[in-house]
Amino acid sequence: MPAQRRARIAFSDAAAKQLEDITSEAEIHALDRALVVISVDPDVGEPLPGGTSGPRLHQYVDELESVRVLYFVTALRTVVVVAYIEV
Repeated sequence: MPAQRRARIAFSDAAAKQLEDITSEAEIHALDRALVVISVDPDVGEPLPGGTSGPRLHQYVDELESVRVLYFVTALRTVVVVAYIEV
């Protein structure tokens, strides 16, 4: 059975700025773990309520690692775009 292909992670401008502000190695590690989970299974997060225009935002929360990621998945499900990060 072939290995499942992971989605590529991309960051919105706002999320990229948030990423630049993370300096703690523990926070970087926690975020990295969350991003791996999302890239392997983009449906892991819960859909957030919203309109039908534009991509649907999802929220992934890892309470053990204290990480929250808001993201959306592209139509072909090959790219996950991170919109917001809390660590």
